[in-house]
Amino acid sequence: MATLYTCPAKDVAPMMHPCGRAAKALRDGGHAFEIETVPGFKALPWTRKGRRDRIRELSGQEDAPVFVADDGTVVTGNRAIVAWARERPAGAA
Repeated sequence: MATLYTCPAKDVAPMMHPCGRAAKALRDGGHAFEIETVPGFKALPWTRKGRRDRIRELSGQEDAPVFVADDGTVVTGNRAIVAWARERPAGAA
């Protein structure tokens, strides 16, 4: 299943928070995904130190959100995830 890696805020505040905007766009596009939370916050960099290895391995950076589609495609950042979801609605042929 596809996975959306988010900060501890997960998918709350979809109009204000990047992780929430990414989750909303994926849901609006009909995409099924699970949420995996990565520790730490961007504004508090010491809270992330050594705790975001998984998304660094996937994307080469440690900012959330990061989306991994069913086919293994990795999309980094809320704007790119929103665009990806809009361009590829689930079930479209």
